[in-house]
Amino acid sequence: QVQLVESGGGLVQAGGSRRLSCAASGTIFRINAMGWYRQAPGKQRELVAAILSGGSTNYTDSVKGRFSISKDMARNTVYLQMNSLKPEDTAVYYCNAHVVGSGGTGDYWGQGTQVTVSS
Repeated sequence: QVQLVESGGGLVQAGGSRRLSCAASGTIFRINAMGWYRQAPGKQRELVAAILSGGSTNYTDSVKGRFSISKDMARNTVYLQMNSLKPEDTAVYYCNAHVVGSGGTGDYWGQGTQVTVSS
């Protein structure tokens, strides 16, 4: 079984920064991709940023130039550095990982961490 544990959420003022972390644990043979999604009240969950095992990244347009995703595969950890935060970035942020583990290949989710940006 693979578990993802997120940290770093909280309350921040508009224009501020926050760094989210997500650590994967369990019997992991390979992590093909890790990413961050978010879900605001009344909205669908959306992909914010993703990073593949080779290092290529992908961002949703609304965060390009403000957010940066990175990884430390020695620690099976992915980070999301969020700068110039806006009130519209307020959401629950979820970590996702596509993992090859002892139980096969699958997608796993963290429990979510709330980020609230005050104006």
